[in-house]
Amino acid sequence: MESRLILVNLLIKLGVAAAVSSSLVRSKEFKSLLFREERTFRQKVYLVLWFSLPIMIGVWIRIMQRSFSASDISFETALLLGVMAGRWAGSLGGVLMGIPALLHGEWAAIPFDVLCGFLAGQLRTMAVDKENIWSFSPFIDQSIFRLIRRNLPRPRLFDWQVMFFTAVVGLRLVQTELARYLPKSIFSIESPDNYWVWGLIYAASVAAVGIEIKIFNSVRIQIKLEEQERLLLHARMVALQNQVNPHFLFNTLNSISSLVRFDPDMAREVIFKLATILRRLLSSSEAFAPLREEFEFIDNYLDIEVVRFGRDKLRVVKELDPASLDVVVPSMLLQPLVENSIKHGLAPKVEGGSIYLRSRVTDSKLIIEVEDDGVGMGGAQLEESSSWMGMGIGMANVSERLQVLYGDTARMTIDSHEGKGTLIRIRLPLVEAASSVPEGFYAERSSTRR
Repeated sequence: MESRLILVNLLIKLGVAAAVSSSLVRSKEFKSLLFREERTFRQKVYLVLWFSLPIMIGVWIRIMQRSFSASDISFETALLLGVMAGRWAGSLGGVLMGIPALLHGEWAAIPFDVLCGFLAGQLRTMAVDKENIWSFSPFIDQSIFRLIRRNLPRPRLFDWQVMFFTAVVGLRLVQTELARYLPKSIFSIESPDNYWVWGLIYAASVAAVGIEIKIFNSVRIQIKLEEQERLLLHARMVALQNQVNPHFLFNTLNSISSLVRFDPDMAREVIFKLATILRRLLSSSEAFAPLREEFEFIDNYLDIEVVRFGRDKLRVVKELDPASLDVVVPSMLLQPLVENSIKHGLAPKVEGGSIYLRSRVTDSKLIIEVEDDGVGMGGAQLEESSSWMGMGIGMANVSERLQVLYGDTARMTIDSHEGKGTLIRIRLPLVEAASSVPEGFYAERSSTRR
């Protein structure tokens, strides 16, 4: 084969390796099989099939189209499969990828591919830190530099990446010798007359393995970053949720302390209601709950507030759409809204007033409204409350939780007129009834935020 044609085939070979690996990592099933340390026998077989079938097609194309040698990357894939999945997976992959060549009369292809897969799998077992596998680079000078740097404080001769590089080059040399002494027993691109081309042939084999590992590792890092972001969102949401409960408990205990001296019976009733609420909070650690349960919780909370204010000064009116009660919402979503209406809207009003609780489903959105006919707010107060901190910790907490959980798909607005009252409206995307947030919710949110 001419030197120019060899160089073209080597470039195409690297492109084939990149295309195959990039196509494989588009499959969720393949990623779930590849990015795990322990696999069952069935999972290993599936992973081998994912790797081997495209390469078997490439070998068949090389046999049918004799001038297109770049499609055969069975040697590099056997190494890759062994180092990714272990000795037996590499050996099985070598058998499968060598079948088309065997049918064409290249009888040494299967033993050689099996040897490559097995030795690469053996090297995998020798890797103390599996991160060395994922960080393998075809640029051996960097590996030698890292070897020297790590050996400065404490000498250590073994470096996994250097050994794997040496194994790739050594096995490629074995393939060259087999092709030289047994010409028709195995396929190999060779250039005996040009040492520069000969060196590039070996470099292409190392680069093909390195390219595929780099592509797999970039997807692996992306998955890890998404998981870390999901965990961060979850931790932030839990922290906000834990902030609500002490805030509510503190306010309720203040109410009880004011009742103990002049109305012990009423204080006992409030304590009983508080115990009911705390029992519900302690019995469920879920971050989400159906809207129906939130309204049941609010009923108990309002019972406490009615005891404090008196039934003639605090009235509750509900306008609830039955279709909205099974929609899942963040836990403790309504209590800060109701508390805000009582504290800032009705408490300053001598004659008391009413709280209106509404819920409905409109245009694939859940609408929740908490309205009071209290003292309301003027323009200056509304401007101050636009950051929600002006409305207190509870309201700011609700706003931040909605931002963390839903991003731009949720919205909370306030409409208030001095002397007439305040309306707080929340719009949420629909999540059907469940006891908790649906699986993958945080992962979806992390991808949305990016």
